[in-house]
Amino acid sequence: MSTVTSTATVTIPAPPQRVLTALADYRQVRPRILTEHYRDYRVVEGGEGAGTVVGWILQATSKRSRNVLATVTVADSTVTETDGNSTMVTAWQVAPAGEGSRVTVTSSWQGASGIGGFFERLFAPRALAAIQRDVLTNLARELSDSGTE
Repeated sequence: MSTVTSTATVTIPAPPQRVLTALADYRQVRPRILTEHYRDYRVVEGGEGAGTVVGWILQATSKRSRNVLATVTVADSTVTETDGNSTMVTAWQVAPAGEGSRVTVTSSWQGASGIGGFFERLFAPRALAAIQRDVLTNLARELSDSGTE
């Protein structure tokens, strides 16, 4: 097995603290910015920031889905989701970028071995990065449209 990593970065015209607060709001903001790839989204515990536990099914393709049960930690400018059902860890990092913020989301997990692992390493990072880029684009729209603090 080898580590598979997916990364997407988007610049958002909002201050870093506002972006970080929105990313850590799993009760109000997160459900509004998720794409159709996220099914059965639910807050299991908490809802804002560290200690939150959330679940969803990530439908990456018509035949490939992953049941996620993530526990959230927040440290400095990073919101991290650690999946209790797999080795996947997703970190949403927020950094200043001019008048706005640069948000980078990185997911990594232990990939399969053999030929299945080869195709996973080849295709999964690009597919997941596209999904997460769409979530970040929705976050940018949410913060510009709603005035969410």
